[in-house]
Amino acid sequence: MTAEVLSRVEGEAAVLSLNRPGALHALSLNMVRLLTAELQQLAASDAVRCIVLEHAIGRGFCAGGDIRALLDSVQNEGGASGRRFFYEEYQLDHLIGSYRKPVIAFMDGLTMGGGVGISLPAQLRVATENTRFAMPETGIGLFPDVGGGYFLSRLPQRMGRFLALTGTQLDGAECVALGLATHYVPAGALPQLKAALAHEAGEPAAIIEAYSAPPPAARVLEHASQIAAAFASDRLEDVLQALARDDSEWAASVRKQLQRKSPQACKVALRQLALGEQLETLADDLRMEYRIAHRVLVRPDFSEGVRAVIIDKDNAPRWQPPAPEDVSDALLDAIFAPLSPDEEWQPLTAP
Repeated sequence: MTAEVLSRVEGEAAVLSLNRPGALHALSLNMVRLLTAELQQLAASDAVRCIVLEHAIGRGFCAGGDIRALLDSVQNEGGASGRRFFYEEYQLDHLIGSYRKPVIAFMDGLTMGGGVGISLPAQLRVATENTRFAMPETGIGLFPDVGGGYFLSRLPQRMGRFLALTGTQLDGAECVALGLATHYVPAGALPQLKAALAHEAGEPAAIIEAYSAPPPAARVLEHASQIAAAFASDRLEDVLQALARDDSEWAASVRKQLQRKSPQACKVALRQLALGEQLETLADDLRMEYRIAHRVLVRPDFSEGVRAVIIDKDNAPRWQPPAPEDVSDALLDAIFAPLSPDEEWQPLTAP
């Protein structure tokens, strides 16, 4: 059986390659555990000065988490292993964010969901013309987790709210413009860049800069003022009304997108980002997000969203509750409430 994570040391760089091409390198619990163990071991190596996080082959980088495994957990064991996945995945994300050596995430290709979780906490994040970044969770009844409450809430001009609710895909240039990526490097230059990180003297950031190129124009910025106006409120009903008042084709298209999303998931995401913006650390945010994940995993919208989008592919989910006004504050309070002390999420001890 082929290993789902390939690890090697080349020069002074440790290279961790996601290796599940048939699933677009979507993270399994096994992959999370392999990555965590490798990072913990490499932290003590004097021979390794930086970590390269990449995908092995295919359209990578990482298309998210293993949604079918999560659904199987809900249907057959009440979500137990699904919760374990979230718990350990968030520990991995936090480990990357607190790592004492530079971690360089190569966001070359699909970078969604769980792929965002292992890239945004990295100190250095390289986008290319192949990058397709998105947090599409509201379309399957989940929410933009893996630190979305911390990272997306801090984007300018309410861009994070827009991305969290709509699941809009960004290209590499747009990721750089919003600060989601630190560098833009043509995909053809990646082999030389990775070799330079392994063998050349100098700080990794400076080495990456030497291989970087000016990105194309960021198309998402063309609608920055409309996004800021439409997503100014953290109340879903207000967002939909603001879009209805904007008579542009863009606003009509975005409103139509939102009407297909889970109302529960959209309201969860808005509260998540509003609270996440006030939290001081990524660990605080991940603790909040685990409370949410612990509960929404087994609520009706996740199973229904996966059925409609991934299994039956009819794209006609029957959400429960069906409309924004039916998602009560009491329901949201219950989703965000603290867990029992023995269930609360905790980060790993720093290596």
